[in-house]
Amino acid sequence: MRALVIEKPGEYSVQTIPDPTPGPGEVVIEVSAVGICGTDIHIVEGEFPPTPYPIVPGHEFCGQIVEGPRSGEKVAVDPSLFCGACHYCRIGRGNLCERWGAIGDTVNGAMAQYVAVPEANCFTLPDELPASHGALVEPLSCAVHGFDGLPRTLGSHYLIYGAGTMGLMMLQLAVAAGAASISVVDLNTDRLQVARTLGADAVATNADEFDRPHGWEVVIDCTGAIPAIEDGLTRVRRGGTYQQFGVAPGDATASFSPFRIYNDEITIVGSMAVVHSFGRAVDLVRKGAIDADTMVTHTFGLDQFSEALQAFRDGAGRKIQIAPRG
Repeated sequence: MRALVIEKPGEYSVQTIPDPTPGPGEVVIEVSAVGICGTDIHIVEGEFPPTPYPIVPGHEFCGQIVEGPRSGEKVAVDPSLFCGACHYCRIGRGNLCERWGAIGDTVNGAMAQYVAVPEANCFTLPDELPASHGALVEPLSCAVHGFDGLPRTLGSHYLIYGAGTMGLMMLQLAVAAGAASISVVDLNTDRLQVARTLGADAVATNADEFDRPHGWEVVIDCTGAIPAIEDGLTRVRRGGTYQQFGVAPGDATASFSPFRIYNDEITIVGSMAVVHSFGRAVDLVRKGAIDADTMVTHTFGLDQFSEALQAFRDGAGRKIQIAPRG
């Protein structure tokens, strides 16, 4: 089969490699669509420590089972590979697994014509659902897990930093959660216009432009950028919640006021990857809770991976996907 192989950081090519053979409890998926994520960029650049090389990337994907039980079924695949035996797995926190792994991150993934995956990780999709929509389930499942850590009080005011794929998904979930208002900050004015289309009440390139002197009940950072994080921590209303959803560099630090966290009873929560949220994300995609047509803006073939990567780095459009079958 043809697959994109990252031989080592900065070195990748489309190669012909052996078709995958399913192991015990596994099925083989013919991949229909796979999204490019920030993690894929880190893997290309050698900035994701769990990744061994060479590797076939790709963890946001859907396709059809062509070998094993449920053959012919259209599915989205949860890439999570939890050990099931460590302390965190045993208390239901598999995303914090001590031996954490993921399809496309630590074992070969979906930027290929075929991929072998655990059958248990396959979630059925309607036959009529476009492949581009099915490949949105994985990033949406991350956003759903993020919302699991937030207070969902009807009529709350939300401030979201970042109008990329994840920021726009969090925006749409906030609409569904009954937000009284949603404000979005991004330096890209084109993305801000999309945020308005998807339900934002106010958009700006700087939160100073908003008229909310008492702040917001919920502030979510989807950028991982230290200036945004530091600014966001100052915008939380007394008794409110700040969530770190965006991925900052591992060695980055941010300044904040510990006294304000204490005195204003600010809650700070993190959100990492997927846990107990994939099935709900499938249901939300099926329901149309996310405007999938607006979210997916670019589709490339395997041989165009370099162009797709550059489009991602340039911030072009929103979700960029690869169609391995052409």
